[in-house]
Amino acid sequence: MKRVEFLGSSQKDLREMPATARHVLGIELMTVQYGGEPKDWKPLPKVGAGAFEIRYQDTQGAFRVIYVAKFADAVYVLHAFQKKTQKTAKLDIDLAAKRYKLIGDEP
Repeated sequence: MKRVEFLGSSQKDLREMPATARHVLGIELMTVQYGGEPKDWKPLPKVGAGAFEIRYQDTQGAFRVIYVAKFADAVYVLHAFQKKTQKTAKLDIDLAAKRYKLIGDEP
């Protein structure tokens, strides 16, 4: 099992989500820790190689976690946020990409 490393405010942002979203996204991150795939995800090459977005939606809105799991030792959570528009905002992509660069090629 890989450890989870939260970058920037991603852990705080995840903790501030509604309980149901927090629970579902936490289970999905645990699945990734054990080498599995989340139920609803998509690659985000604009963020960086190996970056993915976990997607969850309910009556309270659309919630996302952007992470990288390509390294042997950890899953890096780059960004956690509630989506406000149909398309992921450039601000959210840019923030995740900035945090991705903090990891480097080899942590």
